[in-house]
Amino acid sequence: MIVQLDLETDEPIYVQLKHQIIEGIAKKQLRPGDPLPSVRSMASDIGINLHTVNKAYQQLKQEGYILIHRQKGVVIQPDGVPEADEAYKDDLFKKLRPFIADAVCRQIDEDEFIKCCSNIFAEFNQEEGEL
Repeated sequence: MIVQLDLETDEPIYVQLKHQIIEGIAKKQLRPGDPLPSVRSMASDIGINLHTVNKAYQQLKQEGYILIHRQKGVVIQPDGVPEADEAYKDDLFKKLRPFIADAVCRQIDEDEFIKCCSNIFAEFNQEEGEL
């Protein structure tokens, strides 16, 4: 998996890194048990501060995407990412609300919004089938 960061965007680097790792998992580029570089190695490889990588890794760990072992290092959650529970679904709805509100304000109708979401789902499913 190649990490590509946009240093010109307002989105924090640790968030970009976190999102790219999650996308790698969703696209099956990163599989359960696969190792990730150490914090120091990742920071060095992509040229960012190690505290930035550490913050991304800690959030991924809290959300169940990775495990951090003192001896084994950082690995993608061997048991797979936990399934969505009610708390996750509630959080998802809260996060989607501002995106939908913004889309409505910009005259994007429900069908177009759903088509956009469907296209993104298809991208992830297509990647899975191609590997």
